[in-house]
Amino acid sequence: MTTAPLTDRLVVRSYLVPGGTDLLELLPSPRGVLSWVRAGEGLVAWGEVARVCTEGPHRFTRAQDWWQSFCAQLDTRDEVGLPGSGPVAFTSLAFDDSPGSSVLVVPRVVVGRRGEQTWVTEFQTGTATRSVEPVKGPHGLRYFDGELPVTAWRDAVARAVSRMRNGTVLAKVVLAHDLLAVADKPLDPRFLLHGLAARYPSCWTFAVDQLVGATPELLLRRRGRKVLSRVLAGTTLPHDGAGAGALADELLGSAKDRDEHRYAVDSVAQALRPFCTELVVPSSPSVLPLRNVLHLATEVRGVLHPAGPALLTLADAVHPTAAVGGTPTPDAVSAIVELEAMDRGRYAGPVGWVDAAGDGELGIALRCAQIVGRSARLFAGCGIVAGSDPDSEIAEAAAKLVPIRDALEGS
Repeated sequence: MTTAPLTDRLVVRSYLVPGGTDLLELLPSPRGVLSWVRAGEGLVAWGEVARVCTEGPHRFTRAQDWWQSFCAQLDTRDEVGLPGSGPVAFTSLAFDDSPGSSVLVVPRVVVGRRGEQTWVTEFQTGTATRSVEPVKGPHGLRYFDGELPVTAWRDAVARAVSRMRNGTVLAKVVLAHDLLAVADKPLDPRFLLHGLAARYPSCWTFAVDQLVGATPELLLRRRGRKVLSRVLAGTTLPHDGAGAGALADELLGSAKDRDEHRYAVDSVAQALRPFCTELVVPSSPSVLPLRNVLHLATEVRGVLHPAGPALLTLADAVHPTAAVGGTPTPDAVSAIVELEAMDRGRYAGPVGWVDAAGDGELGIALRCAQIVGRSARLFAGCGIVAGSDPDSEIAEAAAKLVPIRDALEGS
């Protein structure tokens, strides 16, 4: 575990400002971009006051302990009092205990928006200068196989299906593969954010430590004692000229997709139940239509016990859900490590923001890319069950790569 040194007592102030400007337009440069925006609301940030990097099975606890200790040293002056005001940290956590590293970043400047109210949160560090650089799209973009190219991934899917059909305890496993995009010059994460937000306004458009994406899946939201999880599992693609209504009916009527969805909802409910005095789990899913796919969706809502755990502690209990891991989860995660044989990093891990009270929002890092200089490593995954067809899963994974590819290409 590594951290930036904790500083002397810092003053952090939140205050209202006139709104109107698109939040993503405020990001001044491609360096240190932080974002959590949906339908024009949320948080963007830049600059860095401190950070913690951690890994292993205790990464959630170590990040929470560090953040709690850091906040205890602050002189906080919150004149706003809305979710996301006061000191916040952006976080992106590794999918697996090993390998993979996790990060929690405390930005110097945050701009937030809820409804008609916009505010700024600033640390008074004496480094308030801001140079604005224009957003630039990539040139000379070309694609290469990643660590697990599609041909090898198809084989991994086929092996997983064979195991489940031959009576293994495994009922579902979520397998991912990657694709590498390389440009002539360093990529600007702001270009991707603008493209993703424009195409997928109902998703949470995120950027933390160069992991950039737009996720439709909310792992957890905590506001006081109220907690919510939006679970997605079960997917169909537009086909045969079918309209949205027919596709939704087909998805709702698919036994394979309903089973996959039930595994995911049950895993979230089981993990949250010990922390809640009330838990509402709808008996049937709805359909979430996106630009390129349709998902089965269920919102699980709960009321935490008094003095319930902070968001990162809850996330430690819930992650990974069956939606991104599988069922039973320990067996599925072991199968992922074996069958993928690659380091996912922070793909499919929790990503979002936390505040000093332990509230915040964490999505699941899907439809995303890890940017390193001129390259972007793109990820896509699918839930595999005994009834899965490897070629159909290839088509679904390709569709899930479309959002980030379109955003990279500006198409």
